[in-house]
Amino acid sequence: MTDGEYDGAFGGEPGGTGGMTGPAWGEPAGEGRGDPFDEALALANAAAPVRVRPGTEAGAGGGPEPMTVRVPYATRETAAPHSSTTGGGGDVPYTPDDPFSLDDPAACGNGPSSASRSSSTPKSPGPSGSSDPSGSSNPSGSSDPSVPEDPPAPTASGPRPTPAALPWHIARDIAERAVPGPPAPETSALGDALGRTLAAPLTALTDLPSFDTSAMDGWAVSGPGPWRLDHPAGAPEAGPLPGILAGHAPTEALHDGHAVPIATGARVPPGATAVLRSEHGEVRELTDGGRRLYAPQPAPPGQDIRPRGQECRRGDQLLPVGALVTPAVLGLAAAAGYDELTAYRRPRAEVLVLGDELLDHGLPQDGRIRDALGPMLAPWLHALGVEAAAPRHLADDADTLYAAVAESTADVVITTGGTASGPVDHVHPTLRRLGAEVLVDGVAVRPGHPMLLARLAPHRHLVGLPGNPLAAVSGLVTLAEPLLRTLAARPPAAPYRTPLAAPVHGHPQDTRLVPVAYREDERHGLTAAPLRFHGPAMLRGIAAADALAVVPPGGAERGTELELLELPWSAGWSPVSSTGWTAPGGA
Repeated sequence: MTDGEYDGAFGGEPGGTGGMTGPAWGEPAGEGRGDPFDEALALANAAAPVRVRPGTEAGAGGGPEPMTVRVPYATRETAAPHSSTTGGGGDVPYTPDDPFSLDDPAACGNGPSSASRSSSTPKSPGPSGSSDPSGSSNPSGSSDPSVPEDPPAPTASGPRPTPAALPWHIARDIAERAVPGPPAPETSALGDALGRTLAAPLTALTDLPSFDTSAMDGWAVSGPGPWRLDHPAGAPEAGPLPGILAGHAPTEALHDGHAVPIATGARVPPGATAVLRSEHGEVRELTDGGRRLYAPQPAPPGQDIRPRGQECRRGDQLLPVGALVTPAVLGLAAAAGYDELTAYRRPRAEVLVLGDELLDHGLPQDGRIRDALGPMLAPWLHALGVEAAAPRHLADDADTLYAAVAESTADVVITTGGTASGPVDHVHPTLRRLGAEVLVDGVAVRPGHPMLLARLAPHRHLVGLPGNPLAAVSGLVTLAEPLLRTLAARPPAAPYRTPLAAPVHGHPQDTRLVPVAYREDERHGLTAAPLRFHGPAMLRGIAAADALAVVPPGGAERGTELELLELPWSAGWSPVSSTGWTAPGGA
């Protein structure tokens, strides 16, 4: 199911429930002003912070202490903030800069709340629609309180009041700070740590190399040449001279003026001063039957020998806490003597693709379309270091969605579609039934305006993505990626800005995320070229993109440096295997 994009700017009527009565976002908080982050979180939960009047000391003389009151989701409609997204002032009309960015359908209405959406808690009806006098009921119709019961599906009809959309950067900050940090670290076998983040420093357990090692095939020599090549005691006189191979320790010291063949990686014998490469030496037969090694140039001491501890000494820190375990890190850890690593586990996500109109194979037909998000989201999450089973496709049914979310054991449930207020948009009613706390409900970004983030439990969250493909990508990078990054203990990417290769029109009030590709420019060097086909339902642009450009309200001219969100594959993407966890009911 696809969600409509609704127009609107952040904020509302001054003095209204959702209007901003303090400083603009990003303005330093002064006397009597709250933290913008706390205010944004309060607005997302239909609550406003209580402020202390200037000159009044908090808690003194009967004055109120500053606090933020959050309204439970079940009562949000009665306290929903006024917003320009739902009438009353409205938005400045927005005309896209090309015919491929038609991402502004009509705004959603803000209808009145029905009686069943009051702040009081209704009694649960029994199977026949009657209520138990005690206020409880169960599927079997008995009054046994030990029989568990799902909360009833909301029966209210009419559009859901739309809260004020949060500024894009504030919404990302809320998502990043939605959890205090990653779960407790785990110790696992070396191979199982791939894609995780180190929870303890990687410290060398031995010197590397642990002994003097030959860096080349050739001869270990002692002193200046030429060098005598002697057969070791007990070796046959005929045939090639035996040498020192990798994995075999030399049994005798090398005397001055002598040489012995040696292989790359073999331990250099005591007394050796250098290694002479095989292509640089010449062996000549002597009249007495012996052999002598000659070199056109002297072999300086230490030549082609990797001395013990050249790379590190035992106890040296090789990598700090927070380093991502890549294939190269696995190799380094193995070389340093590790069999196990202590790292934070990968977050577990479950993807629920909603919509009766979606097909999982074949051509679109009979009004139905192919599911583009299911094949895309799981590998995208893998690239972020997340464990994600195959996405589950759910029909447009409120009880089915409720059961799937309630039974999920994932750290983060990701839904696609159903985040608006259409007749089959069941995400908000499901969150109300679950008693979830909404942290973000709408973001001032195009595409992807009707995205949301909710806390299901202290350590479980739901990210609701819009159903349109590019709008879902916008929700993924805005809310899901920062949240999952914190859970995985991955540091945020360093801010990256690149000049635009062409101008980009902007929305009057909202941020735009526009697919761009890197191009070389004679004047600006590396630039970001905006791509066409960036409407909310299109994937053609993002499929050819290297990054998403964060376009501020009003747009940007050619040469303007914009913040870029690089896509996982733009820096050499490789999937992380998702093993060891399967979502309930998943494939």
